[in-house]
Amino acid sequence: MEKEKKNEFHLPEYYENRELSWLKFDARVLNEAKDKSIPLLERLKFVSITSSNLDEFFMVRVAGLIEQKAAGMDHVDAAGMNVEDQLRNIALSAHNQMKLKYRYFFALINELEKYAIRFFRVKDVTEDQRRELENYYQEMVFPVLTPMAVDAARPFPFLANKSLNIAVELRDQKGEQKIAFVQVPSVLPRFISLVGKEGERAYVFLEDLIMEHCQDLFKGLTIVDMVLFRITRDSDLEVEEDATQDLMKEIERSLRKRKRGAAVRLEINATDDKYLKDFLVKNLDLEPRDVYEIQGPLDLTFLNRFIDQPGMDQWKFTPYTGQQPEELPDYDDLFGKIREHDILLHHPYESFDPIVKLVAQAADDPQVLAIKQTLYRVSGNSPLVAALARAAENGKQVTALVELKARFDEENNIVWARRLEKAGCHVIYGLMGLKTHSKIILIVRKEEDGIKRYVHLGTGNYNDKTAKLYTDLGLLTANDQYGQDASAFFNVLSGYSEPPVFNKLVMAPIGLREKIYELVDREIAHVKAGGTGYIAAKMNSLIDQPVIRKFYEASQAGVKIDLIVRGICGLRPGIKGVSENITVRSIIGRFLEHSRVYYFANNGSEELYLSSADMMPRNLNDRVELLFPVERKAHIDRVKEFLDLCLKDNVGAHVMLANGTWRRAYPHGRKRISVQAAMMNRAKSHAPKKSMPMEQRLKPMVRKEE
Repeated sequence: MEKEKKNEFHLPEYYENRELSWLKFDARVLNEAKDKSIPLLERLKFVSITSSNLDEFFMVRVAGLIEQKAAGMDHVDAAGMNVEDQLRNIALSAHNQMKLKYRYFFALINELEKYAIRFFRVKDVTEDQRRELENYYQEMVFPVLTPMAVDAARPFPFLANKSLNIAVELRDQKGEQKIAFVQVPSVLPRFISLVGKEGERAYVFLEDLIMEHCQDLFKGLTIVDMVLFRITRDSDLEVEEDATQDLMKEIERSLRKRKRGAAVRLEINATDDKYLKDFLVKNLDLEPRDVYEIQGPLDLTFLNRFIDQPGMDQWKFTPYTGQQPEELPDYDDLFGKIREHDILLHHPYESFDPIVKLVAQAADDPQVLAIKQTLYRVSGNSPLVAALARAAENGKQVTALVELKARFDEENNIVWARRLEKAGCHVIYGLMGLKTHSKIILIVRKEEDGIKRYVHLGTGNYNDKTAKLYTDLGLLTANDQYGQDASAFFNVLSGYSEPPVFNKLVMAPIGLREKIYELVDREIAHVKAGGTGYIAAKMNSLIDQPVIRKFYEASQAGVKIDLIVRGICGLRPGIKGVSENITVRSIIGRFLEHSRVYYFANNGSEELYLSSADMMPRNLNDRVELLFPVERKAHIDRVKEFLDLCLKDNVGAHVMLANGTWRRAYPHGRKRISVQAAMMNRAKSHAPKKSMPMEQRLKPMVRKEE
């Protein structure tokens, strides 16, 4: 009987397709654009975010499915869908989402007009503005335009991924039809600001200005039709690790190849003339479902730059600055404070500065002998990289693992790797066939009582920019068992050391999956022994089928499971006899939920783990990840409070139903609870109060004259 039940866990109706689940996540993000409690420009930002998300989805996920189809692969996923099923359903969902996105976009643009912020067509501007545009075109635009003819001598040109282009249908004096392209220069701002009436902000799009002057580029010919379009290309990186002696050179070769990937999507302005559209579809080798006709400006990612213009703050969130961490009243002696006890950090509510300052202090500290750190995604001008380089220049042993295969950060990471090598750092690129996604720093320091190791472990990247936008947890510790584990971990990465038996850490791909199974099985055992079982887990994605089956098994045994999954979720909760003891919710908000937390009640002897890993095959099988325990009761209580707020959130939360659809959580007359707002308030109220400087305390108080 038990065997039959386990076999039932393979039924396709118990699973969500990965790609469609991701599109549902993007839809949840898009829905924030209609929430009137959110400032106007922040709502526009959600429109921009979904546009960027969808670009990457097509560049990687859809491109991969198209390649599978071309190769004749007909794999059926856990949800019972083959490749063609997935492509068909993706197209249907993406087309609907595109229509909704532009409905929200135009609604928000109309709202902006109430505040005298307007976008104009060139033909609708005033005479003074027209002259202003004419000057701008002649001085800035025309010199960088290059019309590209398409004929027998000049074949269909290569058009860059995500670039804006104008297709032009022409007739010569003999009446012969001709085709040409004009690329909208990406080196120029997408929107042009005009001098408007007092208090008015007026803008026109660069492509509209070019189209107004297109005739100047084709003298002696007649323009029959013009249409703006944008191509999305296959941009997944294919690296032949087994066949290369130099991973950096192989990555650079693959990056050049990426730029010329096959087209997977065509976005095009709606036009009554089908000729240009058909011409593009044929030459790009696309199917009709790959064509997205749009009535409005293409590529809404420009909204990010639009929103960030000066003078727009009144329509945005009140700026939030990460607070001084409650366990760090100052940064004067970070090593001393970490020696006292473990320190828990919660970003962006608490500042990321302690991590930056710790590495910076270590770089200049004569007692520090070595610094080792993993780098997956770093900021454009990373103070951490600068500190590591300075440490090496100061004669310290510095080892930096720079993950060259971090998707869409490859070029950036190559730059940093070369800078670090130049400074004298030992730079490594991880293990063959695996991405190193773990977040760990090890600092080795010579102290009076001998060698002391300081460790930072986190759920998020060492990126000081995204640390202000992503929610992540981190642990600072001088616990010697952590220190031993960290040393052993880096020895595995940098040498030929066999994977060790860790004291505290759990590492993927050689134990993390098994550890999760073990912890879930223990909750099952507690229930079977007459106790209670409870699991709360927060992650970005849950798609690993064996882990899902393990959660189903636990639910069936009577273990209560609360899942907080921001993005992809392949598990369906609330199915009678299978997952009726499981809830799934997703939280969308001002910050991107990024922390991974795994809590197990353990019949009263609770255990809490943080991790760099989501429950996905790639994290558990193909990446170097770390899972680590949080052991101080005060820290466990803090994280439990956070998880509890996530489960009570009725502002940014969405709840998954048994059929795979999502429902927004609303207060319905109850108190509004936003986990992100609550955590901001908590960080402010718990931040150490800075003492008044001595010169102010000694200053005499004088009563002001009324």
